[in-house]
Amino acid sequence: MTSEQTAASAMPVKQYVPGEPIRILLLTNRDSDNVGDQLIEASAISLIKGAMKNLGIAPDGFTIESRAAGIISKAYLKSGDEKLLASARKSISRSDVVIFGGAPLFNYSYQNFYLRTIRTIELAQEYGVPVLFSSIGVEPYSATNPKSQQLKAALAMPVVRQITTRDDIDSVRKYVEGTDVAVAHVSDPAVFADAVFSDVKGARVPAQADGAKRIGLVVTRAGIFKDNGIKFSESAQRKFWLEVIKDLTARGYDYRLFTTGHFSDEVFLDALVKEKRLPMRKVAVTVNSPEELHTQLSACDGVIAYRLHASIAAFAYGIPAIGLSWNFKVPYFYESVGLGDRALPVEKWKASEVIPALEKAMAEGVHKDEAFLMTVYETLFSGLKGIFAPTSEATAYAFDELREELPRYEGTSVAEYKVKVTRKFRRTYENYQKQALAAQKTAREFEQAPPAVQKSIINAGRFFRRFASNK
Repeated sequence: MTSEQTAASAMPVKQYVPGEPIRILLLTNRDSDNVGDQLIEASAISLIKGAMKNLGIAPDGFTIESRAAGIISKAYLKSGDEKLLASARKSISRSDVVIFGGAPLFNYSYQNFYLRTIRTIELAQEYGVPVLFSSIGVEPYSATNPKSQQLKAALAMPVVRQITTRDDIDSVRKYVEGTDVAVAHVSDPAVFADAVFSDVKGARVPAQADGAKRIGLVVTRAGIFKDNGIKFSESAQRKFWLEVIKDLTARGYDYRLFTTGHFSDEVFLDALVKEKRLPMRKVAVTVNSPEELHTQLSACDGVIAYRLHASIAAFAYGIPAIGLSWNFKVPYFYESVGLGDRALPVEKWKASEVIPALEKAMAEGVHKDEAFLMTVYETLFSGLKGIFAPTSEATAYAFDELREELPRYEGTSVAEYKVKVTRKFRRTYENYQKQALAAQKTAREFEQAPPAVQKSIINAGRFFRRFASNK
């Protein structure tokens, strides 16, 4: 712990003054192109509102400011310029509680979430604002990795009251060892998506004329496997989906290809559709809002998915799904809901393995353990009660009562939709620029290489093109 952190840890935690409006700062992955994260945000907001009502706090007795978990900007992380923290300081200092909801906040292996989490905790400690982590994603704790240890030091600050995770509870326990921080393994907020989005209206995917069951096929970006140490190329994923489509069609199923909205997932899907001339009536290349993802998923009788939140939402809707496990968090989810056999490792990513597994899941249906589903709500209720109503005799809603009381998603406005699409476009252009710069650098390096090296590269390229054309 730095001297700055040590000094901050001695500061008192802000005490809530009864009677004043409660200001809740919710931090999620709301700005992600992955619409699954937007499902989490909507579900988390609904659960918080439900908990406040459960505590007897009227709607005008609190406000929720929902911001991105990246409230600490990339520009700040790069430069360390304190002026770039002005917006974060303003939001945190005027809040009565900071709730991290559902994001992969402890990720450090190839993402910088942990740095943003650390700085957010430090600012909360500076202003004495209590912090709750609700159903977050956690990468394995490491006693030797300095990034993991930085995070452990930050979590020891007094403002951290509660940490609940949807996956690696053992790591969470190690992170807070020696503190009195409450921890628990809980369900994902999106397991209540069916209730939260029950009033959503809009376009629907046309039903099959012959009544065939429709299987949702949720693809992912080409580089996700390499990022997670899995040898599975873009062409391998393309081949996998084509085999699945062929087998499903032979068995009399309809299919629907779509993504959970990440622009790089859509790049992969668009290329697959164009190269293999797949019928566009069976494809949704773009998904830009929770309503659109809801529309695609709810039209399916079964789902095969790489993206975790397609699996979670399918589970919420009662749709049997098979999760293709590219990261530990996929089997963690399926095991947590008692369906561990529905998460398939890379060696089983074959149509001959996946489709029989899905048919078995469809025959068995989706059983929900209400007690486990309630854990995400009960711990959130407990955390908020401990801060704002410690003497209250209120008890958490029962399962059916909670589903009835949860506020429904009000829909994405035209202005909000434009913001989501513009953000996706900007990230797409940014990625294109990075690739263009990399290509220019490669071209310059080729031009500067000795003639013999240039000739060798050209010959190698010719060989691989001939090899590919003969496959």
